[in-house]
Amino acid sequence: MEKKLYIATAIPYVNGTPHIGNALDYLLADIWTRYQKQNGHEVRFQVGTDEHGNKIAAKAAELGLTPKAYTDMTYVNFEALMKKVGASYTDFIRTTDEHHVTSVEYIWEQLKPYIYKSTYTGWYCVGHEAFFTDKEVQATNGICPDHQIPYEQVSEENYFFKTSSFTEQIRTALTDGTMQIYPDFRKLEFLELIKDGLADVSISRPKKNLTWGIPVPGDPDQIMYVWLDALANYITVLGYPDRPEWKEYWPADVQVIGKDILRFHAGIWPAMLLGLGLELPKKLLAHGFVNIGGAKISKTVGNVIDPNEIIDNYGIDAFRYFFSRHIPTLEDGDFTWEKFENAYNNELANDLGNLIQRVAGMIMKYQAGVIGEAQQAEHDMSAYHEAMEGLEFNKAIDEVWNMVRSLNQYIDNVKPWEVAKGVGKDPEAEPHLAEILAHCAGALVQIGDLLLPFLPNAASKIQEIFESGVVKLSEGVLFPKVYIHTPDPHAPKA
Repeated sequence: MEKKLYIATAIPYVNGTPHIGNALDYLLADIWTRYQKQNGHEVRFQVGTDEHGNKIAAKAAELGLTPKAYTDMTYVNFEALMKKVGASYTDFIRTTDEHHVTSVEYIWEQLKPYIYKSTYTGWYCVGHEAFFTDKEVQATNGICPDHQIPYEQVSEENYFFKTSSFTEQIRTALTDGTMQIYPDFRKLEFLELIKDGLADVSISRPKKNLTWGIPVPGDPDQIMYVWLDALANYITVLGYPDRPEWKEYWPADVQVIGKDILRFHAGIWPAMLLGLGLELPKKLLAHGFVNIGGAKISKTVGNVIDPNEIIDNYGIDAFRYFFSRHIPTLEDGDFTWEKFENAYNNELANDLGNLIQRVAGMIMKYQAGVIGEAQQAEHDMSAYHEAMEGLEFNKAIDEVWNMVRSLNQYIDNVKPWEVAKGVGKDPEAEPHLAEILAHCAGALVQIGDLLLPFLPNAASKIQEIFESGVVKLSEGVLFPKVYIHTPDPHAPKA
């Protein structure tokens, strides 16, 4: 029996507002999900929120709320963004969910052979809620590059997880391809990081230093460290350990994460799974960051872009188009409002929107809307499918855009409007025109199919217009031009 597919996304802390990196997680996972469903697979697609830890407790206290009341109020911002980017997820998990909490307690008990108590001294970053090695701290001159705050030296008695016991198994899994990291150069970076072995990790903190989280079974003075609790969500959401259906979906086919949390997902998470006797995820997709005009996004600089603003002004397909095509899936990408608006007006509105209007318009004008025998345009799509399988979604949508451009080119070359002038005079003209227009409609239907994972709304519009054999023109233009950040070339000169 074929395994059912499962894709998971990183769960963000609910103490901030959702940002472009979160939107990218949901978008990439959704493109993969729609593609797999289109090819007949059953998919579970997890999203969720990380709701324990000091950052949450501090923020709640600031607002005079209990941590739970605070998270009840804020997790909905993330849920709203997932829906807004069109994520067709099947499972939503909150780490405060009762099933998750009891499952994490069970996981702790199962990992006990690998857990010991010891005193921990290390460099701690509040922003990451994580400890860093001397080497990492020295490399950044004692200041966390992501949060621009100095690391704190902390000493306390904690429980430790013997991640070191699993170094060889993890190294082997990465080398023989059991667990693949995309892109490959990040795998090499990670293997370099663990060349001296994985270090054991602290997996609890004293209650006096960490108040909000899941208490350690049998030792209520210690609270489980947020990473252990958070990473477990990928299996607890499926029903692990008590709902047998989790077995139909695990191991995850793809886990989508930002590159900054790869070390947790390639080190601690596989060690937890091995300790539980479970299989490792097949692929970790570590996407890059989105820079703004070449600079790192930072709240202090104030160059943050709100995914909501993009979707509200230009529509969901415009957002999905830019971030799937112009931000490379496996590397850092760059956003400016000008780049975005040019891509929207020139590529979506002109190349695609205009093409749909042209073809539909000619079929209405010359054939009363009736599409002749559509020859299925046979483009070799192996490069598209290869890119999809290799998780390089930007390359796959590039392939579709080559088809869009070549169809525009074809129309300009064969000039159907010239052929139409011969109808009634030249007996060859009518069948020739019908053949040209049927070819255009057939090619557009194929383009619509290939765009389905990327631009679900535009894809269903294309199918609606051309698939029945009679053109059904929809109301309004598919991508009306928008000039908020760039000058409108048609505006009257001042």
